[in-house]
Amino acid sequence: MGFRKTSACLVLACLVLSSQAHAGPAAADAAAPSATGVTTLRCGTLIDGVSATPRRDVAVRIEEGRIVAVGPFSPANAGTVIDRAQDTCLPGLIDAHAHVLIKTDDYQVDHLRRSSGYKALRGLNVVQQMLQSGWTTVRILGDADVFYAHLDVRTAIQEGLFTGPRLTGAGHYFSITGGGGDLNFIAPEHQVAGDGLVVDGVDAARKAVREEIKHGSDWIKVLASGAMMSAGNDPDKAHFSPEELRAIVDEATRLGVPVAAHAHSAVGIKAAILAGARTIEHGTFIDDEGIRLLKEKGVYLVPTLYVGDYYLNEQPGSEAQAKMNELTRRYRAQHIAAVGKAIKTGVKVGVGTDHVGFPVKQGVRELGLLVEAGMTPMQAIQAATRVNAELLGWQDSIGTLEPGKLADIIAVPGDPLRDLSQLEQVSFVMLGGRDVSTAN
Repeated sequence: MGFRKTSACLVLACLVLSSQAHAGPAAADAAAPSATGVTTLRCGTLIDGVSATPRRDVAVRIEEGRIVAVGPFSPANAGTVIDRAQDTCLPGLIDAHAHVLIKTDDYQVDHLRRSSGYKALRGLNVVQQMLQSGWTTVRILGDADVFYAHLDVRTAIQEGLFTGPRLTGAGHYFSITGGGGDLNFIAPEHQVAGDGLVVDGVDAARKAVREEIKHGSDWIKVLASGAMMSAGNDPDKAHFSPEELRAIVDEATRLGVPVAAHAHSAVGIKAAILAGARTIEHGTFIDDEGIRLLKEKGVYLVPTLYVGDYYLNEQPGSEAQAKMNELTRRYRAQHIAAVGKAIKTGVKVGVGTDHVGFPVKQGVRELGLLVEAGMTPMQAIQAATRVNAELLGWQDSIGTLEPGKLADIIAVPGDPLRDLSQLEQVSFVMLGGRDVSTAN
């Protein structure tokens, strides 16, 4: 084979490999297949994710999976008609913080119990349950696997192998040695991998970002403080140094991937905001300066309030969550008050269930806790739809029911503005114009 032919083959091989490599965050419309043809959805009440009040007796016309008109029903060229005239229709819900591979309360060792392949299958089952419960989009921020099972689930759904919600997220969460993603209860003579990535130093942090993106992460997740559920660390302490945080965010930004910062401590929250994180997860001990910085920098807060209530109320005797339950008892009111202050200040507050194995339908109780913190029911619904779509950067495709948007629509039998628990009774789910109410 001559030099020119060899060079041409090498170039072709490089092009093929380049086309197979991760190309940055997936667009919403690539995250799940859409329907074809024309469909009209008749809604008794419509909450569109934008308006301050609902609309009555509205039809949503859908072509090729996207909304083309919202208004009075006309039988002319209506295509397939789906009658939900007794129901309230609203945009599909978006969960901005979930861990779909975690099965038990002892999450720090859950990743050791089964193979990555098994966890991918189980994770697929969980996200399909989430879809049936109204969550049409889910951001998974690291999960209970040393590999990338949940990202493989995302790819399988994108390829149309299975029906599931639109998925995005991070492969793992970054932790310092001794931090919330490390196994701090293992004796030093044992070599056991945690489900987080233990990363120390600027160079290691940059390499870890590159590795995560190489394997398909759409987000980078960093533990900027200790964790509530992990042994041997203090959630009220900052972890990564400002230099390490800047290196993580700079490298991720250079490669076109946003950063989500788990941060309970006031110092960790402010360090993550100043480093350039797009979202702050939890924010338990946020202070007034942190709230000011969130507002000033346009950073989103995802407070994940429900998970603490779940363990405190439904698993009060959990040995694995004894630390979490004690911290929730001690600081719940403080956290709710801080989120309320952030809401009043105009901080962009999103909805994240922090799903860690509890019954999927209960995740919408996060919205009720945001109402407890100071939102109206409509604001809470918009936080789970429009605001979360903006958080993901997918606001051009999802989050509201307007012409041009993907037809991700759910329906409930009652009025969720009067009773948010109606969102636990989802009776209809449409994803990209497809009725997936009973799909699996």
